[in-house]
Amino acid sequence: MKAFHAFIEGEVQGVGFRYATLGRARLLGIQGWVRNTQDDEVEVWAQGEEGALASFLEWLHRGPVYAEVRNVRCTWREPRGDYSSFEIAF
Repeated sequence: MKAFHAFIEGEVQGVGFRYATLGRARLLGIQGWVRNTQDDEVEVWAQGEEGALASFLEWLHRGPVYAEVRNVRCTWREPRGDYSSFEIAF
């Protein structure tokens, strides 16, 4: 199991990014969370199998149809054992 912490920049708030991220993460069997930041970015903590995370990260670079992703800052981390699903955090 692997994990990453990412910040997605661009037109990513108010376009359904968190809900689309939730659906994609659950489809891939990833645990963690997604939330909006005060800096108009979207923040993601994701952990799961390496192949699923690679696919998820690739999707985050595109996002849902109405998003305009300009940049993704991603740092690979050690996974935590405290997540059993993927949720929207507030």
